[in-house]
Amino acid sequence: MTRNVNKWSGQITEHDSALGLEPGVFAEGNAKEIAASLKHSAEAKQDADPYRSAMSMLDFYINRAGKNLSSSRRQVLEEAKDELRRTYGRPVEG
Repeated sequence: MTRNVNKWSGQITEHDSALGLEPGVFAEGNAKEIAASLKHSAEAKQDADPYRSAMSMLDFYINRAGKNLSSSRRQVLEEAKDELRRTYGRPVEG
């Protein structure tokens, strides 16, 4: 199945920098590195709530990748959610 990069969401999936993210942030690294990168990007955007912004970026990527995301990569990204929660002093689920 080929990706449709003509849609705005496809472009974001292909090019992480569209959200102000470091290139390849979701493809490589461990949960702590991903969380740190998302935190940095969210705080650089100067949103009212950088935690929500960072979590939204991560959720968007996970949802967009869907079935194309390997179970091992999905697990790392889900662990990155917990790392974000810890970083921002939020309760960790589960």
